[in-house]
Amino acid sequence: MLQVVLVDDESAARRALREHCEREADLRVVGEYSDGLSALQAVLLDPPHVIFLDIEMESMDGMTFARALEQPCAPLIVFVSAHEQYAIEAFALSAVDYLLKPFDRERFRCTLERVRRRLIAETSAQRQEALDAAFERIEAIRRGMVDLRPRILVGLGSTLQMLDVGLIEVAWADRNYVKLRVGEETYSLRGTLAQAEKALQSQPMLRISRSCLVNLNYVRKVSRTPRGDFILVLDAGLTLASAEGFRESVRRHLERFRVSPE
Repeated sequence: MLQVVLVDDESAARRALREHCEREADLRVVGEYSDGLSALQAVLLDPPHVIFLDIEMESMDGMTFARALEQPCAPLIVFVSAHEQYAIEAFALSAVDYLLKPFDRERFRCTLERVRRRLIAETSAQRQEALDAAFERIEAIRRGMVDLRPRILVGLGSTLQMLDVGLIEVAWADRNYVKLRVGEETYSLRGTLAQAEKALQSQPMLRISRSCLVNLNYVRKVSRTPRGDFILVLDAGLTLASAEGFRESVRRHLERFRVSPE
């Protein structure tokens, strides 16, 4: 059975890939991810046989993802894109195939034949070598995240300030701007909350509503209202409530911090 991971920031594209995979008796989808960073961490820990990888994603594009996997016996990569211009670079990264959206079942099955041929020569020793290399790469990524201190320019008009993103406690949308809370100070950043979220991706940001992101490094207390909304109290005393439509996603995210008894 071939284990497959799907990485695409469009839910419709992931669904189409999953449906194609489900029609094949020897394929099993073991993971689906909407962002490259989460997928990379999971794939390095437990490599599948093949990854269907979108190229244009916000958090980490497919080419960067593929380069991070360059090692002996890394999972086979099939790039998926709506654009032809990436094909040359994709095959330079040893991609098994390049699926141009939209594709039909016949084209998908041609890709699978290429995947199966590439997997014939794989050995268990090579898989162990890949796993060892994966753990080394994870440590390198973690060290890089610690060493990296991304900063952004904030402010209005001619007065700008370079701000360490690790200091940002809350970000919320305000018309054509995003407001950033740092202690008792509030800064302005022209743009959308989605753009701010990308700039803050090195931080554990949790979206609690359509217009608000919270840095979990600054949350000291969590409670729930009678109707199920989450109340987050930050270190500086600021209190924020999750929106009704985000209850389940907030709950799932916070569950990761629970310590279960052995």
